[in-house]
Amino acid sequence: MGQTITEKILAAHAGRDVVVPGEIINVRIDIALANDITAPIAIELLEAANIPSVFDREKIVLVPDHYVPNKDSRSAEQVQIMRRFARKHDIRYFFELGEMGIEHALLPEQGLVLPGDVVIGADSHTCTYGALGAFATGVGSTDIAAAMITGETWFKVPESIKFTYKGKPQKWVTGKDLILYTIGDIGVAGARYKAMEFDGEAIEALPMADRMTMANMAIEAGAKSGIIAPDQVTVDYVSRRAKRAFELYVSDSDAAYVDSKSYDVSEIEPQVAFPYLPENTRPVSGAGTVPIDQVVIGSCTNGRIDDLRLAARVLKGQTIDRNVRLIVIPATPTVYRQAMAEGLLETFLAAGGIVSPPTCGPCLGGFMGVLGPGERAVATTNRNFVGRMGHPTSEVYLTNPAVAAASAVLGRIGSPEEL
Repeated sequence: MGQTITEKILAAHAGRDVVVPGEIINVRIDIALANDITAPIAIELLEAANIPSVFDREKIVLVPDHYVPNKDSRSAEQVQIMRRFARKHDIRYFFELGEMGIEHALLPEQGLVLPGDVVIGADSHTCTYGALGAFATGVGSTDIAAAMITGETWFKVPESIKFTYKGKPQKWVTGKDLILYTIGDIGVAGARYKAMEFDGEAIEALPMADRMTMANMAIEAGAKSGIIAPDQVTVDYVSRRAKRAFELYVSDSDAAYVDSKSYDVSEIEPQVAFPYLPENTRPVSGAGTVPIDQVVIGSCTNGRIDDLRLAARVLKGQTIDRNVRLIVIPATPTVYRQAMAEGLLETFLAAGGIVSPPTCGPCLGGFMGVLGPGERAVATTNRNFVGRMGHPTSEVYLTNPAVAAASAVLGRIGSPEEL
């Protein structure tokens, strides 16, 4: 019996030829990641244990990105803890302000995560890196602390589900719509502790940004990871960024899957996930009349340059509704500079929006766009749970950047086709 890409990567990092779903293994890691919410917990554990050094100062990445620039004294203290630890242990990859970005956009951009890697992060959306052909998953702060010392962690080898996407997408349909449609089909627990393996001609046609969006939201289906086998798109993306050697893995033709799903993407419209779960999806044509107060375009899901270009394409020459606040958040300084050079920021400003420095900010109800009682937001983020972006009675509707931009102009959830 053959092996899936996930099983092959885990076996290689466990020093094994083969691993079997369900068994517990120890694996070496290539990257351990933490942010300004999760790193301080791990660091305090390490300081209490009085560790003399970390396992590898070049394989630990610290990115304050949730409450930056610091919104208050508590968030400033969180980053101080990270900064002091990074200096003490000479951590090579500590990113702050002018260098920082939203972690799951920043690490691939910097060439720090690569095909064939095992990456753990104290953030649930670490699964983003599966788009590069890596096994990547979120863990707790205590697991990160242990990994910082040992360079290893343990896993139960997940079963894999294969998702095959055929056909050519409709206009305005993106990777965000494919993953929302999938979550709407299988539910938020439909892939619990499974590896979601995405393939098919429609996936092969996706740019890297859309692939990252799909892998990013695997966690919203309960998955342990999301992964896409590397191809020429992957190699083109990583070869000009990689800071070390990497290995490409693909699933064997006779690999075993616990389940499989197939979708014809030509039948999928742009999707909208209604409150209060990512599985509560509808096609935009069936959204009805839902007036909105705010639009957020950004996050680790949709804050890359491709996403901003798509939003700017819709907003060019338009003015947002007078009752709507539009917040655009480039995911990294590189994305910010590129958007500025291409005139995208001017398009957003001319439409009546504002542009934020890179931050997670409103995605988790942190700052830079927190919602008040009863307010509704259309967002390109990844979660729309109760109180996710602010007050418990507020509502978040998840869409792709084109639908978000069109909704800002219309003052309600709507399609770019209406403009």
